[in-house]
Amino acid sequence: MPTTLTSKGQVTIPKQIRDALNLEPGSRVDFTVNRDGEVVIHKVDARPSRKHDRFEAARGKADVKWRTDELMALLRGEE
Repeated sequence: MPTTLTSKGQVTIPKQIRDALNLEPGSRVDFTVNRDGEVVIHKVDARPSRKHDRFEAARGKADVKWRTDELMALLRGEE
């Protein structure tokens, strides 16, 4: 499946490869070069990893009568 490099350094990923990796417009990919000098393309997980939000458990709980020490323990992630 030969392809041509553009003046901007871009190439079109052949349809057979796009289909095999289930790539769609906007899909993120990662390129690596293996020990044999071959380029390997990997699909990057589309969902960014979310950091744990320590305030999420308290959000929307304004009707609860929190004691300060209980609320601080919750926000600090203490059991």
